[in-house]
Amino acid sequence: MYQDYSPIILLTVFAIVLLALPLVIQSIISPTQNKGGEKLIPYECGEVPEGSAWVKFNVRFYVIALIFIIFDVEVVFMFPWATVFQENQLFYFIEMFIFMSILLVGLAYVWVKGDLDWVKMKLKYARGRYKDLEIKESDDG
Repeated sequence: MYQDYSPIILLTVFAIVLLALPLVIQSIISPTQNKGGEKLIPYECGEVPEGSAWVKFNVRFYVIALIFIIFDVEVVFMFPWATVFQENQLFYFIEMFIFMSILLVGLAYVWVKGDLDWVKMKLKYARGRYKDLEIKESDDG
């Protein structure tokens, strides 16, 4: 009866070893002396970091990135469709037409909402220093 549980016990022991082993190796080979000064500076591609690491990024970076990921992942669904398209062409064509229509509705929604605009012309709920924000056009011609 206990032999039925042996794979589970073996897998649990293996998982614990895989978790503990890197921690033990790190504690053995890491230096115990001189853990101050330059050792505590974060490494940024060989460049000396400027300022704090807690810089607030504009939310537009994240919105544009999420929109890109959503539409990029949806393109992956077109590859299997292209491989089976030869079997039942009309059915798969209608299926992809519906899929692309849903994507176009999503793209139109994001476009109308203004999330694709990098520079916002107006702020919906502007407060504080942004409440009187006006975009001035340059006279560069």
